[in-house]
Amino acid sequence: MLKKFAVLFYSIFVLSLVSAQHGETNAVAAPTQELSEKDKVSKENREYIDHHLLDAHDFTLMVDKDGHHIGFPLPVIFYDNGFHSFMSNSKEGFIHGEPTEIDGSHYVLHHEKIYKTDATGKLDLDKDGYPTNEKPLDLSITKSVFIIILVSIFLLVLFGGMARSYKKSVVPTGAARFLEPLIIFVRDEVAIPNIGHKYKRFMGYLLTVFFFILFLNVLGLMPFGINVTGNITMTFFLAILTYLITTFSANKDYWKHIFWMPGVPVPMKLIMLPIELLGTITKPFALMIRLFANMTAGHIVVMSLIGLIYVFKNVAAGIAFPFLTLVIYLLEVLVAFLQAYIFTMLSALFIGMAVQEHEHEHHAAH
Repeated sequence: MLKKFAVLFYSIFVLSLVSAQHGETNAVAAPTQELSEKDKVSKENREYIDHHLLDAHDFTLMVDKDGHHIGFPLPVIFYDNGFHSFMSNSKEGFIHGEPTEIDGSHYVLHHEKIYKTDATGKLDLDKDGYPTNEKPLDLSITKSVFIIILVSIFLLVLFGGMARSYKKSVVPTGAARFLEPLIIFVRDEVAIPNIGHKYKRFMGYLLTVFFFILFLNVLGLMPFGINVTGNITMTFFLAILTYLITTFSANKDYWKHIFWMPGVPVPMKLIMLPIELLGTITKPFALMIRLFANMTAGHIVVMSLIGLIYVFKNVAAGIAFPFLTLVIYLLEVLVAFLQAYIFTMLSALFIGMAVQEHEHEHHAAH
């Protein structure tokens, strides 16, 4: 049964990517006529991958053969001399690369970022090709924000129902039969070994971050361009949460070992102090980069293998690359669980380092 489900899911995945790829090819073919056929396809593949990884102001499920996007609009909200809000498909909505006039000012959407411009929609580019135009404060409900809200509501409903079920019976039923082993795993294999007897204070956060990342990672495997954990802004704020909890939960022993390490000569203390302070910053940085890089790399590899079918256009490519894509895709399912576990485990490790009682351990050793 599981094998049939995996094959069905993969088939939907490939068909959706092929459909989207075909739509993107038609949409961007015009400006690349001077390139060779293979170069054009390679350029279109890169543009499609970039588009897939970016956040968006609407939710596109797929692109048909004529290049029309099939999906639904999302609210566009930004501040520039007052708040402006409208749906992305309304008459004020953005058409990529074309200016939109709102209350006498003109704006243009470029690579899913809103820039202030003139009536012609001109963008001033720097030497690296990035716009230097003023950007209003963008507070839109983008695709990533929509998925974050959706997953948050889903987790509240799921675990709220699970908590209510335990009031009736201690025997898990429904989703609790699948979730309870994961909760026990986080408690027994992540929280207790890394934090110790104070683990209960942090179980709420560890469980939340584990399941939140896990569900976002799994949704990221869907062929709809859902790439929340591949967005460095998202991983940055997740890492910041761990950093804040670690910092404000830390005891005096933790800070003592950073600012004035016991048993170390004074000259070495002065040398080690900036290194230890830097270490408090590199820990959340490692959390941020590890999750972002692994999830983004997986998306790029899967879509690149699919895109190679269009580059080579032969029977061997049509057989080999879908098979390789299936292998990498199944590996990505494992990575989705693994990255949720690693982020949670490292968060527990950093918290445990901050709350453990060094002096007690020192005296116990003697």
